[in-house]
Amino acid sequence: MEFRHYSVLLQETIEELHIKPDGIYVDGTLGGGGHAWQVCSRLTTGHFYGIDQDEAAIKAAGQRLEPFGDKVTIIRNNYCNMVGALAELGITKVDGIVLDLGVSSYQLDTEERGFSYRYDAPLDMRMDQRQTLTARDIVNNYSEGNLFRIIRDYGEDRFAKNIAKHIVLERARKPIETTFELNEIIKAAIPAKMRVNGHPSKQTFQAIRIECNRELEVLKNSLNDLIGLLNPGGRLCIITFHSLEDRIVKVAFKENENPCTCPPNFPACVCGRKSRGRVITRKAILPGEEELAANSRSKSAKLRVFEAGE
Repeated sequence: MEFRHYSVLLQETIEELHIKPDGIYVDGTLGGGGHAWQVCSRLTTGHFYGIDQDEAAIKAAGQRLEPFGDKVTIIRNNYCNMVGALAELGITKVDGIVLDLGVSSYQLDTEERGFSYRYDAPLDMRMDQRQTLTARDIVNNYSEGNLFRIIRDYGEDRFAKNIAKHIVLERARKPIETTFELNEIIKAAIPAKMRVNGHPSKQTFQAIRIECNRELEVLKNSLNDLIGLLNPGGRLCIITFHSLEDRIVKVAFKENENPCTCPPNFPACVCGRKSRGRVITRKAILPGEEELAANSRSKSAKLRVFEAGE
């Protein structure tokens, strides 16, 4: 299957990057190379580094960016390892970073990857197929309490407790192997009259995917390091797709802009913590009507931007 991914908030992200033709730019979630192509097309003597943990994305982006030749370096890794991966190549500072979080259209639409509740497939959901933990392991081996926690916290599903209970009861009878098996269990756990707003499995599948790929943990643990990679005036542009991601980004940006921990009534700062830059987007940038009409998956997207200080 061709690696297809609609790059959400593409023009807005490129505008906010303030690309310099001789700059160094990194896309930490390379995907099919949509944002990357736009960045590379604006470079003259600059260089682009693309990072992704998905082998299919690496292959697809490599082909798409081939016309840019030696301006491009592609690395198979998780963006949480960006600092170390770039340091190995002699790069300690960059002029801009893009993260387009969440799952790609390709991953959702490739049935055998097991990301989607729309196709009957083995429970997998790994963004990096080199890792051992799969969605099947989570569904069959996590305690009822842990299942409840992740479905409640990562899926924000009001029926999390009952869904976790039904999963545990069903797996005691036989292991849960496929997406459609899990769909039926979730459906049975949610009252019929409440199954009116979208697919009943949507939030649980999101929760299991986030847990499987440690998505929120990786994001939270990476942001300070990514800001530290930026040259003065360099920008970090992050596109999120649900409230949990957006909250982590918003809080981290605010803390890096104003890290002072002194009580408000102190006449002067004594904690010694200095601002690392400024938040460009006081309110997140949202997709316009034209983009929403063209791609329904963009409706929850939000772009936030941080600019490094001197």
